[in-house]
Order: sequence, then structure tokens, then C-alpha cells
Amino acid sequence: MSSWTLVLLASALAFATKFAGYLVPESWVDGPRRSRVLTLLPVALLSGLVAIQTFGGDGGSLHLDARLAAVAAAIVLLLLRANFLVVVIGAAAVAALLRSLGWG
Repeated sequence: MSSWTLVLLASALAFATKFAGYLVPESWVDGPRRSRVLTLLPVALLSGLVAIQTFGGDGGSLHLDARLAAVAAAIVLLLLRANFLVVVIGAAAVAALLRSLGWG
């Protein structure tokens, strides 16, 4: 299977998932508790992804490299109430700088 086939299939799946979200009855997502859970679900999933990608190593070992410093820089920028785009660019710049210096 070629790369373009995979890209097209992933795009079709993303579109179908998005379209299915419009077809869900409002009563399924209505209510304060459900609304809160549905609001916080992407945050939990993204946090798990960041943790696995930052700290996850091969075979259960822990890797500390430029990604950890980038996450730390992002946390500092978020605490300083920086714009989200500034946080992303700042974290990427820290990771790039450290990797160019040979650390990670």
C-alpha cells in the first residue's frame, strides 16, 4: 500500500469521524456532567500523548533528552500566560537549540 493511499484513507476516516459527530443526537452530549467530560477528554488524551512521547523509552527505559526541556519551556511560557502559538514556537526553538548542540 502506497503512502498516498494511506494518506487518502486517513483523510476519509477523519472526514467520516467529523461528519458522524454532527449526526450524534444532542441529548447524548447534553447535561453538565457529560459536557464537562467531553470538554476535558481532549486535554486528557493530549496529556497522555505528551507524556508518552516525552518520557517513553524503549523497553520500559526512561529517556531524558531535548523533548523534556521543550516541555519544561512550554510549561514556563504557559505560566507566564504567553499566547499558545508563542508556547509552541518557544518549545520547538528550545528543542531545536538543544539538538543542534548535540543534547538529544
